[in-house]
Amino acid sequence: MQLVCPAGNLPALQAAVDAGANAVYAGFRDQTNARAFPGLNFSDEELRCGIRYAHAKGAKVYLALNTYPDSVRLAQWHAAVDKAAEFGCDAIIAAEMGVLDYAARTHPDLARHLSVQGSATTEPALRYAFERFGITRAVLPRVLSIQQVERLCERSPVAIEVFAFGSLCIMVEGRCQLSSYVTGASPNRHGVCSPAKFVRWDEFDDGSRTARLNNVLIDRFQPEEPAGYPTVCKGRFDVGGEIFHALEEPTSLNTLELLPRLAQAGVVALKIEGRQRGVAYVGSVTRTWRAALDRYQANPESWALQPDWQRTLSGHAEGHQTTLGPYHRAWH
Repeated sequence: MQLVCPAGNLPALQAAVDAGANAVYAGFRDQTNARAFPGLNFSDEELRCGIRYAHAKGAKVYLALNTYPDSVRLAQWHAAVDKAAEFGCDAIIAAEMGVLDYAARTHPDLARHLSVQGSATTEPALRYAFERFGITRAVLPRVLSIQQVERLCERSPVAIEVFAFGSLCIMVEGRCQLSSYVTGASPNRHGVCSPAKFVRWDEFDDGSRTARLNNVLIDRFQPEEPAGYPTVCKGRFDVGGEIFHALEEPTSLNTLELLPRLAQAGVVALKIEGRQRGVAYVGSVTRTWRAALDRYQANPESWALQPDWQRTLSGHAEGHQTTLGPYHRAWH
């Protein structure tokens, strides 16, 4: 299986490649990708440099063009597709049909992956994207059980990639309304769940902190409590007089224990979430998954989950806790 790792900037790309990533995914410094934070992503020259670096070490570069343009700005996404082809990207990762259609017509030799933002969870949906836009791979949304993933792998006309580690999304991928309700800015039109211009942190004399999004109180943190970036879904709310994570607790998906089953199902690529995370995260998580994959590929029958792998991954997880999420549930 291919290990696909995040590259929020050039140092992260280099760290991922050096740590054993088979491929990295990156975005331009604009709203064509779903991690449009200030200070992240790539200029044209940085992406060219990153592609040269990755290719020199045998790794691939996928360009994330996974947001939804409106008709007025569609030309910006078309121009990004043109650059991906010109610069030598190995594939684009796209969700919007107009972007996929333009890429298929204009650059037929540029591989097209259906983004997780495309929310394809059935064989007919995958077949439509394959027949209409010539996709070669689809990234499945993080809402399916392991049994559903296995069934899709059996029936899909294209290769299947799944998220293996990182942040979860409680919405159907690409269809979040929570942040846009608070900020008025659509995550899929502005490239980020909580645009930085709406975020405000306040620190008090006792060391406690509050996080607000467009002046709405999202969370309050005690002096020694880890504080994550404020998103509505992971905030704490007063519900019936009790304050708790009413929608989703801060936790990260970790499917490492499912690695043999995912491999046997025919999953071709494991994706690490986290283009907004730092170089240390990218390097450490990539090395851990590389070690696990190499050991499995060397001897599948004797593969066993190692405690030190889990400790490392838990240290990089949101809230320092991990979950199998929808991969494991009692109902299907």
